[in-house]
Amino acid sequence: MQYVYIVIIGLHVMAGVFWAGTTIAVARDPEIKAERFIRPQLGASGLVFLTGILLWYFFHEGAFGPMEKALALGIVTALIAAGVQGALVASASRQLAGADQATQTQLRAKMTRGERIAGGLLVITVFCMATAKLF
Repeated sequence: MQYVYIVIIGLHVMAGVFWAGTTIAVARDPEIKAERFIRPQLGASGLVFLTGILLWYFFHEGAFGPMEKALALGIVTALIAAGVQGALVASASRQLAGADQATQTQLRAKMTRGERIAGGLLVITVFCMATAKLF
């Protein structure tokens, strides 16, 4: 059974690092085209949530102490980050096709803003996950 835990933790961490890393990179450099990353980012976020549910079930079911509160804060900020990416970045990237240059500039600014908001939220998420054991 320990191999199952190792695989699930590995998938959770790798997907989370990809999601947070690409979000922060795209947020910092508007020249990186966010529309190229949004689908993999949302896919990684889905994998993070699925593996996170399993990890919660395996290790935290029935308990809600200080550690679980810190993890719950991280979960909430991750959910909001995924929602922001879906609402701002994914919706704007779908509108890019066929848009004129002025509209594309506005949509790219909207995508960058969404990535920056999501990046900040994911920094909070990573902090919560990293420090949860301290509580």
